[in-house]
Amino acid sequence: MNLLSLCTLSSAFLALTTSAPSAIAASSPEIHIAADRVKTRINPHMYGLMTEEINFAYEGGLYGELIRNRSFKGEAGYAYHAEEPVYWNAVGAAEMALDRNNKLNDALDLSLALTLTSASPEQPAGIRNGGYWGIALRPDTTYTVSFYAKAEGEIGPLLASLAKAGGASVVSGRVDGVGRDWKKFEITLRTGSDVVPSKDNVFTLTASRPGKLWLQQVSVFGPTYKNRPNGLRPDLMELMGALRPKFLRFPGGNYVEGDTFGQRFEWKKTIGDPAQRPGHRSPWNYWSTDGMGMMEFLLWCKDLGMEPLLDVFAGYALNGERLSSEEDLAPFVQEALDQIEYIIGGTNTKWGAQRARDGHPEPFPMHYVEIGNEDFFDKSGSYDKRFSIFHKAIKARYPQLTLISTIAASATPSQRPEMIDDHNYAWGEAQMYEHLNDYDKRPRTDPKVFVGEWATQQGWPMPNMKAAIADAAYLASLERNADLVQMAAYAPLLANLSQVSGHSRDRSLQWATNMIGYDALKSYGTPSYYVQTMFSSHLGDVVLESSGRDIPNWTSDDGKTFPALHWVVTRKDEAGKPGRIQIKFASRAATDQPVRVKLAGVNKLAPTAQLTVMSSANPDAGNSLDEPTRVAPKTQSLKGIAREFTLTLPAYSVGVLEIETR
Repeated sequence: MNLLSLCTLSSAFLALTTSAPSAIAASSPEIHIAADRVKTRINPHMYGLMTEEINFAYEGGLYGELIRNRSFKGEAGYAYHAEEPVYWNAVGAAEMALDRNNKLNDALDLSLALTLTSASPEQPAGIRNGGYWGIALRPDTTYTVSFYAKAEGEIGPLLASLAKAGGASVVSGRVDGVGRDWKKFEITLRTGSDVVPSKDNVFTLTASRPGKLWLQQVSVFGPTYKNRPNGLRPDLMELMGALRPKFLRFPGGNYVEGDTFGQRFEWKKTIGDPAQRPGHRSPWNYWSTDGMGMMEFLLWCKDLGMEPLLDVFAGYALNGERLSSEEDLAPFVQEALDQIEYIIGGTNTKWGAQRARDGHPEPFPMHYVEIGNEDFFDKSGSYDKRFSIFHKAIKARYPQLTLISTIAASATPSQRPEMIDDHNYAWGEAQMYEHLNDYDKRPRTDPKVFVGEWATQQGWPMPNMKAAIADAAYLASLERNADLVQMAAYAPLLANLSQVSGHSRDRSLQWATNMIGYDALKSYGTPSYYVQTMFSSHLGDVVLESSGRDIPNWTSDDGKTFPALHWVVTRKDEAGKPGRIQIKFASRAATDQPVRVKLAGVNKLAPTAQLTVMSSANPDAGNSLDEPTRVAPKTQSLKGIAREFTLTLPAYSVGVLEIETR
């Protein structure tokens, strides 16, 4: 989404004046900008995405598969072994059972056995799947159905249908040729122009003759981003694209480690034919088919113009399992080296050649690798040795890579990291304001910082305007300290909001709050999402010196006092041009606030500037599936820019004022 295309602000929300200083009350806040004094440069890779399998971010989210538990290996809730075909129901006179003696292959080592005791064209029998809290159908849209099947006896043709949850078929197609041996079948179904967009739909696969049928990898895909096979959901990709991300940290977070070593992200099992990927249990208690595998992550990066920031498994699992000897870690170090080679190796290497066979001969650009995830949870202190072992091996092979530690440099005396990953979740807006000066105080002799996970937890189930203002204040503090803070990624990124309450094993949401929300049909960006779009779309090249006077305060519910105005001033330089000054601000004031802006060290200014601002009279307001842009940025041109001018900020607002110099 192009922010500058959004509707303009009315004068009721914002005012710009060029009154003389004496016309402004003495107590009005002031921002003084030294346009000729550069404080530091900003990493052009400052803003990116953090991702992991949580909140049905991949399965039932970004990954384009519409069928839930397509391989029948998924477990119910906290079970560790599939004992029944969960999320599937029998249609007609059909009996379902998992069959471990008729496997498709070693990866998909069971099948669904269907005994059709009776079936006819008038009363068919088979199976039904409701997807991830529904299957979205839209008009004039093509859906690709595929599955593996074999049968005992003359079972006849099968009918694949997308139907209303109440039973009426929307579109269907016939599949012939099911025989005694496993065979893959594929059919496309196209909805008519009269279909009303809805998620209240199911998929059915039925027969009209009795018999025995085995099925595996039953799949339905709608359109995918850039029409990639086994691809990603277009609307979510477009929302993320508007963030202009420069990197993707993946596979990210707890998903790297798993609850046990056996449940970690084993990347070699996630490449090639999706029907050869065994899948695994994610640490958030649901099944991952691994259809969203290594190549899908890398193509996600390519399609959005990002670089991969690879997070490698480093010998520690969430249940406390750990390895620390060089001998025990050797296979996992090699696994990481192979993974890096798959991404950046030439086709003359083993894993670069495998990448080429997987459809992408060209290496992907990559500069950063993180070793482990949140290893401060490992209370044994083994990370010091583990980090050192991985660091030595990766640097020996790939000296050009920047390697990131997951804990403070003081905790890895054996090997000083080039960069550390800080995670900062603020439990309420006030806690975030308490941390706005953390990096101002950090010694500049410390390693560079990647803020790999951060967010203000305010609002439920998704962030509200209060959270967004605190987020903006935090990002201003990161940019202000860009000499130290090199990159940042909000987390979590994605959340399926289909079922946010009830028993934990039935919910679509495991963590609130998040940046982008969706169900099977709709999606939207939160106010925090729009903060990120404003900051990333106006990423400067350098930070300029600035200071404030008479800044107002606000008081939190627990009686703590904080400044009500936060800002950072940057400049975007273009070849042959003087540059654009960008004033990013976050106002927590409960009333409109006139701010006197004074610019020094600049010769001429364009008389008109562009302002993008998001505000809400109700600071507890947020967006939703039904009101996706209730709180969103708007843009207008402002005249009368001079070396001194007054900008009246709306109550509870975040914005960027961009001024051209001449």
